[in-house]
Formats: sequence, C-alpha cells, structure tokens
Amino acid sequence: MRVGLNLLHLVPGETGGSEIYARRLVPSLLAARDELRLTLFAGTEAAASLRREEWASDVEVVQLHLDARSRVRRVLAEQTLLPRAAHRARLDLLHNLFTTAPAVPRVPQVTTILDVIYKRFPETHSGLLAHGMRLLVPLAARRSRRVLTLSNAAKDDIVRFLGVSPDRVDVTYLGPGIREDTTPVDEREVRRRLELPDGPLILTVSAKRPHKNLERLIQAVGSLPDPRPTLVVPGYPTPFEAELKQLAEAVAAGNVRFSGWVDDDLLDGLYRAATCFVLPSLAEGFGLPVLEAMLRGTPVACSDTSSLPEVAGDAAVYFDPEDTVAITAALKRLLSEPELRERLSKAGREQARRFSWEATARDTLKSYEQALNARP
Repeated sequence: MRVGLNLLHLVPGETGGSEIYARRLVPSLLAARDELRLTLFAGTEAAASLRREEWASDVEVVQLHLDARSRVRRVLAEQTLLPRAAHRARLDLLHNLFTTAPAVPRVPQVTTILDVIYKRFPETHSGLLAHGMRLLVPLAARRSRRVLTLSNAAKDDIVRFLGVSPDRVDVTYLGPGIREDTTPVDEREVRRRLELPDGPLILTVSAKRPHKNLERLIQAVGSLPDPRPTLVVPGYPTPFEAELKQLAEAVAAGNVRFSGWVDDDLLDGLYRAATCFVLPSLAEGFGLPVLEAMLRGTPVACSDTSSLPEVAGDAAVYFDPEDTVAITAALKRLLSEPELRERLSKAGREQARRFSWEATARDTLKSYEQALNARP
C-alpha cells in the first residue's frame, strides 16, 4: 500500500498537538504494516526537519517549495501543487493530517479533521483564516472517502456542523506525545531554569487562544488564599498572550509564570514537578496534555466538556469551565487533599495505559482499507 501524508501545514515547533500527531503517527504506521510505503509531502522547513527523524530512511520526503507559515501559500500549494505531486508518486491513497484537503486530489483520500472548534468558538480564528476554515473544512469532508478524528466528541461535532454521515467518520485516539526516550529534568533543575519559587506548582499546557479559557484559570489562581501556588504556563507565544499577561499581573501578580516554549526533557520534568495539572479548555479535539499528565502520575483537574472525559475517565476532578468558582474549588481540593492526589495519581496511570500509538496506527490503517474499498 502506497500512502501519501499531507504535512504541508506543519511548521516545526509552532503547530502544537497536530505536529505531535504527525511525527508520532509515521513510525507507528511503519511498525504496524511492513508492506506500507509512505511518502511525506511537506514545505521547505518541515521537509528538512522530517529528514532528521530516526525513521527518515524508511519514508520518502517530497519537498514542495513553500513557506508553511504563510496560510495563503500553504492553501494554494495544497490545492495545486499537492494533487500533481500525489499523482506523480503513484499513490494508492492520500491522507491529509491537518483538517483541510485538496478539492481535486486525483487519488483517493482520507482526511483527519482534528476538530471544528472554529464553528463553536469563531473568535478563535479571524479574518482570512476564519473565511478559509469555513470554506475548506466542509470541502475536505465532502471530497474525502473517510474522515478521521481524535475523539467521539469531535466526531459528534463533525456530524453536527459539517453534515457528514457518522458512518464515514472514524475515531482514532492518540498515544502519548512526549517520546519515551526523553530524560526528564529533575525538579530542582526545572525550578532553576524556569525561575520558579519553592512551593506548590499548578501546571497547564495549552495554546494561548480564547477557547483554551486561560483567563478563568488565572482568575481562579488569583482567588486562592495566601500563600498562593505558582501557575506555570509553557508554550509558544500567540497574539492573545499580552492580554493574558496583563490579567495575570492584575489578579495574581507574581503567581503566574509564562515560560515560553520548552523542550521535551524540560516539559517532562515540569509535569513531574507539578503538584497538579489543570486544563480549563472550553473545547478540545482530544486533550493530549491530560494524557501526558496522567502518564506521569500528576493529579488532573479538567473541564467536564467535549473530549476530556473520554481521555481522563475516572482519573480527574471535573469542573464547569465557564464557572470560575468551580475551577477555584477544584484547585483547592487538589492542593489541600493529599489523599485525593494520591488516588488520582494511581488512577491516572491506569487510565493512560489505555492509549497507545500502536492502537492509533491500527485504527488508521483500518480507515485506509475502508477508503480504498469504498465506491468512488
């Protein structure tokens, strides 16, 4: 089976969970089926980074000359250059991993629609990007033989908002994001590098965008009694970060640290150093940071909405993400009840074992086979 992976939207270090999905899926697919031949289509910078992967010699990387940071050029390349490249590669199937797809692919295709959060929270995207999403995502759903997504909650949204038959949507849960061969930085070094004070740490790993609901989390931390714990917010900057920093200074001065991007070793150590992990998101396609926290035994509190209960199961304290008082109450419980933290730590590790990249690859290959056996 010759399969092409559309990675034109990949910008190394800047595409968050979708980048993790792409980089972890490739070796898992290769391991799952010996006769699989993968061709990766990527922009200039991403192609160079993909060729440095350990598995690079087992795939073909086709570089299309575009700067993936330019959304306009990215979309144009996807609609014009990619179909021709896929046809030349003699593919059996094209898999688009980043929610959009060629309108005229020239080969059968499946598309992973990561989420349709742009429908539920339009303020997350604006201007040309918002217009493009409204046009391109439904088009991708119509022109793909199968649609993949990462949770049943995301599937329900795709069926509801895009009008796709549920019989054409396959759920492929993710495995852990941080590689197993990382060496976590010890807690003392984590605190030194990130200039964190002594005392409890609350960790959230989240893009700084409106639907991630970080404003209410910051307000909740600001309402905790002294001595307050420190909220740590790693991640690449976004246009919304300045506003979050202003809020943090106003309501929780000195108790919120925006650490910027951190590498896997440091992030692994940060999960382990945290007293608890909190994800207050209003909507998630999957919720990879919750899985990462549980895997390391970090007690979790998260929203009771969208995909998060699917990921966390019985191993989290849940709250209404639109209720700041409820978020505060969840934080107080985790910070003050060591027995609860111990129970959640154990339950989280057990829950995390249910997710693996082997299962992701297996379910993805089933979707490929259904697509190839479907009528054009």
